[in-house]
Amino acid sequence: MARVSQEHLDARRRQILDGAARCFARNGFHATSMQDVLKEVDLSAGAVYRYFSGKEELIAAIVGEVLGQVHEGFEAAAHSSPPPPPDLLVASVLGGVLASRESVTVDGRPAFPRLVVQVWTETLRNDELAALLREGYGAVQDAWTRIAEGYQDAGMMRSDVPPDRVARTMMAAAMGFLAQQALFGPASSEVLRDGLRALMSVQDHSSVNLLETRSN
Repeated sequence: MARVSQEHLDARRRQILDGAARCFARNGFHATSMQDVLKEVDLSAGAVYRYFSGKEELIAAIVGEVLGQVHEGFEAAAHSSPPPPPDLLVASVLGGVLASRESVTVDGRPAFPRLVVQVWTETLRNDELAALLREGYGAVQDAWTRIAEGYQDAGMMRSDVPPDRVARTMMAAAMGFLAQQALFGPASSEVLRDGLRALMSVQDHSSVNLLETRSN
C-alpha cells in the first residue's frame, strides 16, 4: 500500500478545519453536528475521525491555530528593538490572520469574524475552551506587555502608564475590530491602522500647558 504523504495529510486536515469553521460560523457551535461537518467537507466519518474525535477537538484546534498565529506575530515584535509602532504592528498581525482565512466564507462573507464571536460565546459554558483562550490570550498579553516596555525604553511612549494596561488596551482594540466585522461586515485592517494612527497623534493638552507654563 502506498504511503500517504505528509503534504496530503496536512491538506486533508486543512480541509476539515476550514469546513468545520464554516459550519460553526454559519449555524453556531451547538446547532452544528459532526454529520454537518462530514457533509460540508464531503468526507467519510472514518476520514474525519482519523484527525479529530469530535466537535470539541475541532474547535480547540481552530482556536489554538489562530491564537498561535497571533502570538507568533506579536512575539516577534517583542524581540525587536524598538518594536514597530502600534498602528503598523496591529494592522500587520491582524491583517495577516484575516488574509490567511479570507477564502473561508459563509454567504459570501468571511467566516472568521463570525467564528470568533461564536467561540467567545461558547467559553461562557465550556470550561476547557475558556481555559484554552485564557492561556492563549495570556501569552499574547505577555508579548504586548514586553512590546510596551520596549516602547518606553526607546522613549516612544510615556513611562507613567503600566505596560500591562497598554497590552490590554491594544488587545481590546483588535478584538473589538473583529467583533465589528462580525456585526457590520468586512473591513480592511488599514481601517484599524489609520484609526490608531490618528489617536496616537492626539496631543495631551495638560502636558503641553504644563510645559508652556514652565517655559514662561
